[in-house]
Amino acid sequence: MRIPARICGRLSRTPGALLLACTNDPSAFPRLATSPHRHCFFSGMRAGITSIFALVLVGTYIGLGALAHDVGFSLAWTVLATVLLWAGPAQVILTSALGTGAGLVEVAVAVGLSSVRLLPMVVSLLPLLRAPTIRNRDLIMPAHFTAVSLWMEGQRLLPGVARENRIAYCNGIGSGMTIPTTLSAIAGFYLAGGLPVVLSAALLFLTPLSFMMSLARNSRALADRVAWPLGLAIAPVLAAYHVELDLLWSGIAAGSLAYAAHRIREPKE
Repeated sequence: MRIPARICGRLSRTPGALLLACTNDPSAFPRLATSPHRHCFFSGMRAGITSIFALVLVGTYIGLGALAHDVGFSLAWTVLATVLLWAGPAQVILTSALGTGAGLVEVAVAVGLSSVRLLPMVVSLLPLLRAPTIRNRDLIMPAHFTAVSLWMEGQRLLPGVARENRIAYCNGIGSGMTIPTTLSAIAGFYLAGGLPVVLSAALLFLTPLSFMMSLARNSRALADRVAWPLGLAIAPVLAAYHVELDLLWSGIAAGSLAYAAHRIREPKE
């Protein structure tokens, strides 16, 4: 049903219409299709803050803040590492490695290798964000914010957002996740003295656990449904035999086998 222009004109002056401007169906709301990007940014921020991943990240970064305190880093360092690095596993590697006295080069290589896993996510997210009016520098912040949490939420929510508003919406999601996690890292830093070691470790485990559950829920293609169970089965075997880079080889083996199964079955579909 097409809404008359005079009604849209009144709607465009009301706060409730701000979210409608992010719709992917501008023909339904002709006067709202070109909403200021700041409104879509705040809509994305609300989506990020209310995401289940934000709740999980809050628990994880309480553990990270406690870890940073225990190895002797300052609060300012903890906050900067959270905002600038914005990747839980890489931050654990950075904090624990520097805390044990590892060399800067070795730490940089380890963090870089850990972050390589995010490159395919950035590449797969870019087609959803690109538009004729988008400049390359507009993609810097979405690329920085891209972690597993934002990638999953972006894949779910961005297709329903008008293309010209997706950059602002994506930045809003990233900000909506970064702000509470940074506050959680600060809280964890001050709570470090009272947090049991087991609880800190359990909080850090929340992130991979939530990612695994989300992958299981969102797996639709055969390759997806086969890859993660194979990874869970192969990883403990390689770890038991003390194979170096066991997680890397588990991912390569499980992904390759899942892709082969998909290719074998594809002609039958």
